[in-house]
Amino acid sequence: QVQLEESGGGLVQAGGSLRLSCVASGRIFSRYPFSRYAMGWFRQAPGKEREFVAGINNAMATYTADSVKGRFTISRDNAGNTVYLQMNNLKPGDTAVYSCSARTVGAVSGGPDWDYWGQGTQVTVSS
Repeated sequence: QVQLEESGGGLVQAGGSLRLSCVASGRIFSRYPFSRYAMGWFRQAPGKEREFVAGINNAMATYTADSVKGRFTISRDNAGNTVYLQMNNLKPGDTAVYSCSARTVGAVSGGPDWDYWGQGTQVTVSS
């Protein structure tokens, strides 16, 4: 099992920035290290479906949704079992619960077929 814990959410004005962090833990890492997992960020706004935001595979290749391209950047620190989402030039439409995800396969998926999910952290952008 893998546990994911997000942090860094909050209230910010439009145009501002936030950096989300997700720390992964689990005894499985002794046999299958964090570096072999794909990691991702999804978000869900009230009344809307969960949507893919960004992902990074086990070769450090990154993928970003068109809606946030040029504003959001995903990165990972394998030594610290952590994945980050740097969010710049935030807009009110970015308001959502942001969740971290992990995929054993190692490749990023834009769909819901991820193996582990965090509880999420609220991001609210005021106009």
